[in-house]
Amino acid sequence: MLDILHGFFGWLPVGLPAFLFVITVVVFFHELGHFTVARLCGVKVEAFSIGFGPALVKWRDRRGTLWKISCIPLGGYVKFFGDMDASSAPDHAGMNAMTEEERRDAFPFKPLYQRVLVVLAGPVANFILAIAIFAAVFMTAGKPELSDHAIPSRIGTVTPHSPAAAAGLRPGDVVRSVNGHPVSRFDQLQKAIRASHGKTLEALIERKGAPVIIHVTPAWIDISDMYGSKTKLFGVGISPYIDPALVSTVRLGPLQAIGAAGTQTWFIVDTTLTYMWRIVSGRSDTNQLSGPVGIARISQKAASQGFLNLIGLAALISVSIGLINLFPIPILDGGHLLYYAFEAVLGRPLGARAQELGFRLGLAVVLGLFVLATWNDLVRPSLF
Repeated sequence: MLDILHGFFGWLPVGLPAFLFVITVVVFFHELGHFTVARLCGVKVEAFSIGFGPALVKWRDRRGTLWKISCIPLGGYVKFFGDMDASSAPDHAGMNAMTEEERRDAFPFKPLYQRVLVVLAGPVANFILAIAIFAAVFMTAGKPELSDHAIPSRIGTVTPHSPAAAAGLRPGDVVRSVNGHPVSRFDQLQKAIRASHGKTLEALIERKGAPVIIHVTPAWIDISDMYGSKTKLFGVGISPYIDPALVSTVRLGPLQAIGAAGTQTWFIVDTTLTYMWRIVSGRSDTNQLSGPVGIARISQKAASQGFLNLIGLAALISVSIGLINLFPIPILDGGHLLYYAFEAVLGRPLGARAQELGFRLGLAVVLGLFVLATWNDLVRPSLF
């Protein structure tokens, strides 16, 4: 099955070792999922490759599978008997010439449910890898948790050009009351702001031990959301100060760790799907998409902060690769599943011409994302 990471890599040698580690781990487990289930279903596996292009290292196992580490580390593939190429497009001419004995080992002649399981195994392996990594980290290094104590009404940051900034509020200020009503927690401050309906509030501030009266008028302010797009929020433009003492690292037991890892994995899936939907609906742009150049840079930063950060990044990318491969785009795993859905409904596979056209369109879509992500990486200031 074909895994393509968007973009171009090669001019950024600083992140090369970390990049290769992350991509190799993620791709290997993805392809291992396909490989393992295929073998269990009696499919002959002709090749297992990490990377594309000429092989740097290769060997053949006792069952005839050619294992390769290739020179372009931008994905990988498993080629089954009966496939025309690395994209797992069926070799129709070769299939027609097969003997009955050969058909027993060929992937295209396996029952539909087995082909579905083989295709699903790659993305599922990515999700399992991510959960395993997150769980291992939570059991060994621990999981950061905010204590049950309420967050106090101390201001941590003030958004530039916001109502709070115009009123003179500063980081470190502690809000003691709003319109004469005592305030000790940040959630109480938020409720007072929301209940103002845009009317000016009088806030008693403690600043370096001295009382200060501030008048601030809540308004709709522009902020950048977690998806990188601009959105409006009714408020004054402040965020709370989180005391490090309120944050503790707790080592979880095996069952707790697996549960927390599953929650973390689902959060990544949910965030990714939400961002994709926002792009489709026109509420976000595509400038947050990154390719291997960006991944290499992030890998280098993660590696510089320690091995745990690097494997955490591997888990994040593993979830992303597993999810992207499920998109119903021919050439990706989801595209094969789409073809199988048509086969289940029609009672026969789609015609060779229709499948070929689908693969060409899918390749065009993937290459388009490839170019877009590359452009984002090259023009993003943080990369330089």
